Amino acid sequence: MAVKKVKRKTSKVKEAEIESKDQRWHCRNRVTLVFGSNHEEELNTYLYTDDSLEFKTVQFHQAKSKAVEEILDNCIDEFYRGHVTEVHADLSADCKTITITDNGIGFPLNKVEQVYSEFRTGSKFKDEDLDKKGFLHRTLGQNGLGASATCLTSDSFKVVVKHYNSGNEQSFEFINGALKIKKGRKKKFTGASGVSVTLTLSKEVYKSQTIDESLLRKRIIDLAYNNPGLAFYLGKEKYLYDKGLFELSERINKETATLFGQDDFVFEGLTQKKKKFKAKIDLILSLNIDKNSEERERFISFVNSTPTFDGGFHQDRIRRLFINSVKDKLERQAKREKLSLSDNDILTGMTFTFGIRMPNPRFESQTKRKLVRDTFLDKALDGFVKKNFDKWHRKNKDYLDLIIERAKARHRFDELKEAGKKARRSKKTRVEKLLDANSRKDRSECTLFICEGDSAIGGLRSSRNKMLQGGIALKGKPMNVTQANIKDVLNNQEFTGIMASIGLVIGEEANLSNLRYSKIVFLADSDVDGGHINTLLTNFFYTFWPELFSMGAIQITKAPLFEIITNKGTIYAESETELDAIKKKNSGIREIQRNKGLGEMSPEAWKYVLSRDGYTQIAVEDKSATKHMLNVCFGKETQLRKNLLLDEDSKSTSRKTVKKAAAKAKKVVVKKVAKKAAKKVAKKASKKATKKVAKKTTRKVAKKATKKTTKKVAKKATKKATVKKVRK
Repeated sequence: MAVKKVKRKTSKVKEAEIESKDQRWHCRNRVTLVFGSNHEEELNTYLYTDDSLEFKTVQFHQAKSKAVEEILDNCIDEFYRGHVTEVHADLSADCKTITITDNGIGFPLNKVEQVYSEFRTGSKFKDEDLDKKGFLHRTLGQNGLGASATCLTSDSFKVVVKHYNSGNEQSFEFINGALKIKKGRKKKFTGASGVSVTLTLSKEVYKSQTIDESLLRKRIIDLAYNNPGLAFYLGKEKYLYDKGLFELSERINKETATLFGQDDFVFEGLTQKKKKFKAKIDLILSLNIDKNSEERERFISFVNSTPTFDGGFHQDRIRRLFINSVKDKLERQAKREKLSLSDNDILTGMTFTFGIRMPNPRFESQTKRKLVRDTFLDKALDGFVKKNFDKWHRKNKDYLDLIIERAKARHRFDELKEAGKKARRSKKTRVEKLLDANSRKDRSECTLFICEGDSAIGGLRSSRNKMLQGGIALKGKPMNVTQANIKDVLNNQEFTGIMASIGLVIGEEANLSNLRYSKIVFLADSDVDGGHINTLLTNFFYTFWPELFSMGAIQITKAPLFEIITNKGTIYAESETELDAIKKKNSGIREIQRNKGLGEMSPEAWKYVLSRDGYTQIAVEDKSATKHMLNVCFGKETQLRKNLLLDEDSKSTSRKTVKKAAAKAKKVVVKKVAKKAAKKVAKKASKKATKKVAKKTTRKVAKKATKKTTKKVAKKATKKATVKKVRK
């Protein structure tokens, strides 16, 4: 293909000007390439309070924070190499100047100027650098940019290096981004070796020299949690921790903190020079589970003590491995209960506190906010979760129960949404079994009776207040909604008829002003089956519209089991106990009629029931207790019902045992009291007998007197003593 010739211009064209800028200019004018954003931005993170921490959105200046952190990170690298035990940070009163000092071994004095003023100068470029045990070194920085970039973007940068091996110290002052360098005199030092840096950031570069003290404190405490055994000081405040990141998890909430695992992964390889090396990846994961929280999961993660605000490979991988482990553990149960588990069911309310220490971590940029994929780390994470999940699960079984409950609630919510649509359509359909109240204007006084059996409607029809009272009949026992899904409930003719009659919609809160009936009264036979129907109806209404109970809308009434016709009129009894009481009070009973069900009630009995001033409201005092009891009675766990019945049986058995024991005690007490009373009476009688009466006569008289008196006294004493002893 021929290249088209450009038409020659008549005048000269202005060419691009080629310039060469030194690293100081480049660093100060393109600081975002090294330290990230040079503007304040919002960051969702946390700040430490006295004994806790607070998740919040803060104003965060990435570049300024990173410039200070680079000097702190150099101290951590020395700690990894076993040379540092203390790090001191002192912030000036105006928060513009900070001094960071460690007690490491320092480094050669002839390299100080180069380290802090030139890029690509440092000691950690070798990825295959080994420690004494043959393990690869772990480090925070490998690019030789951080400390020099901080120096080049500072108005004042003072360094004092006390070199352990030479025993000498020397001070250096880099002014205006190292445009000018002042050297102190080399001399011998006393006390601890190490490096001390005092810096004031450039106003020209960062627009503001102020260092945020709360974010500085956060960074120092984070470093202390990541490096157990390393003491940090911010002014006079000391931070030293033994259990590492698990203590950070406990600081979030001690009651919800659990240690998932703390382990290391060792692997081997060959250097480019075919030399064998070993490497170690340390992992620690703690979890906080807030069962009442509706918030999505949080991650607090670190790689070699650096906070990975933007996550990366390690967060994504541990998150997926944890989710898959939970789903595998619950697979059978979910399949059995026809549930699908979502990631949110598992992660909602969780806080992951995750720390990694590894050789040669790779980040997306110098800001180190996001970790990229690493093959060895992938293997380490996979083995870490497999090794620790079962052990953690055994200690936190209630958490898996919570996931199932969430899945059920979500599934039920989805069903309720669909049910609402269907129920709104069914509201407009005519209910064949409904004997409707005729009031059209004000339905607030209308009462709907839910009756047992179609035969009850005939008696209700002839005896009701047609304007204000309606009725609907149930065919057999209603459905147990606790063990049914929403579709089954919506396909149940009895329940759809009840909902359409009242104006209730599953998934929508009940509002009395919008309902066709303000009172719903259960009217069933006065037998065991009738009681069961009433509880099933209670379960139905409480499951979908618990607010109706607090409104006093759900009520219950009993049909009279007996109609007692007397000379003065008819009396009604709801139980055999009431019947026995009526029999004792009324002598002129002509006839007693026992009603097997609502269908056998006389018109007079129906009028008696329907003309009552009020009915018994079903009140709910304790919502959680009510929910628990309905679950015991109607839930899938049959053992709960067995335990309840066994408990009732033991109570009735204990009552019988107490009665028998009391009867035995009574007999024993009566005998003992009678003997004592008889002895006392005999003594008194023998004293009263005159001296003149012969011994024989005395004996006869005493015997007669003793018998009479003993009977009376023993009777009284026995009564008193029996009452006292039986009470005891």
